[in-house]
Amino acid sequence: MKRKITALAVGALVLALNFSAAAQQAKSVPKIGYLSRELHPSDSRASSNRQLDGFREGLRQLGYVEGKNIVIEYRYAEGRLERFPALAEELVRLKVEILVAEITSVARAARKVTSTIPIVFLAGGDPIESGSVASLARPGGNVTGLTSLTVELRGKRLELLKEVVPKVSRFALLEEVGANKIYISDAQAAAKALGVQLQLIEVKAPNPDLEGAFQVMVKERVGGLVSGPGILFTLTLHRRRTLELAEKNRMPSIYGSEVFIDDGGLMYYGASITDLARRGATYVDKILKGAKPADLPVERPVKFDLGINLKAAKQIGLTIPPNVLARADRVIR
Repeated sequence: MKRKITALAVGALVLALNFSAAAQQAKSVPKIGYLSRELHPSDSRASSNRQLDGFREGLRQLGYVEGKNIVIEYRYAEGRLERFPALAEELVRLKVEILVAEITSVARAARKVTSTIPIVFLAGGDPIESGSVASLARPGGNVTGLTSLTVELRGKRLELLKEVVPKVSRFALLEEVGANKIYISDAQAAAKALGVQLQLIEVKAPNPDLEGAFQVMVKERVGGLVSGPGILFTLTLHRRRTLELAEKNRMPSIYGSEVFIDDGGLMYYGASITDLARRGATYVDKILKGAKPADLPVERPVKFDLGINLKAAKQIGLTIPPNVLARADRVIR
C-alpha cells in the first residue's frame, strides 16, 4: 500500500511539474499586434503586402517562428483611416506586448489608445512633425521605429521622370493640403535646376478629388506627374483610382512606394519598405528583451529602390530609356 501511495504521489508530482512547465512555456510566448492599412489578404482586391512580408522575414532571421515562439494578432483597416483606433483598442484588450504599426500615422492613432504598450512603426513620414516622438535620437514615450523620409528623396523622383520623358518641360507635383513646405520647396528647387516647370496641385485628405486634380493637369498641359512625400499615405489608400486616371490620361507618373507598380503604376522611387520592415523586427526583438521604446532611436532608410513597370509604359505608349532601365532594382515586364 505504501509503495502504491508513493508511486501515486510521485506521479502526481511529475504531472504537476509538467503542467506547470507547460503553462509557464505557454505564458512566455510573446503576443504582438500588427496594424495594417491594407485589405485583408482574403479580399480579392488585396495586393501583396511587401511590408508585412519583410517584417515576417525579419522575425524569422531573429529566430522567431510564428505560432511557435511568437504570436501575431493581425488587424486590417481595409483602407479606412477611421478604423485604426478601434482596431488598436481590440489589440490592447488582447493584452499584446507590442503594437506594430505599418506607418507613423497608424502609430499616432494607436498612441491615442495606449500610452504604456510599446508601439513600433515600420515606415512613414516625419514622426516628429506628426507628434509621434519627441526627437529621432530620443523618442521618449512608448513609440519608436523607422521613417521613410530622407534628403535623398528630395527632387530625385522629378529627375528620374525627366530622364524618361526628356521632351517634357511641364510637370505636376501632387501633394496633400497642409504638407510640409520643405517637401515642396525642395521639389521646386530640383525643377529649377533641371530647367522645367513644376506646378503644385493640392488635394485634401482623406478623400482627395483626384478627378479634379487630373482635369487641372490636362488643362495645363502637364506632361508628367510626381507624387509628393506628404501625400503618400492618402494616395496609397486611393492608388487604384489614381492609377486608372493616370492611364486614362496617358500621364507618365512616378510614385513613392513599390505597391504602385504592383497595381499597374509606371515608376516608383523611394525607401525600400521591405528593408525598413525587416529592420523593424529588430525593434520588436529588443523590446521583448527589455529595451524601452523611449531609448531606441528612430532610424532612417539606408536602401532605396527604383522600380519600373514596362506593361504600364506600353499602355501609355512610352519607351523607357535603356540607361534608366539598367538602374532599376525591379522591373515588371
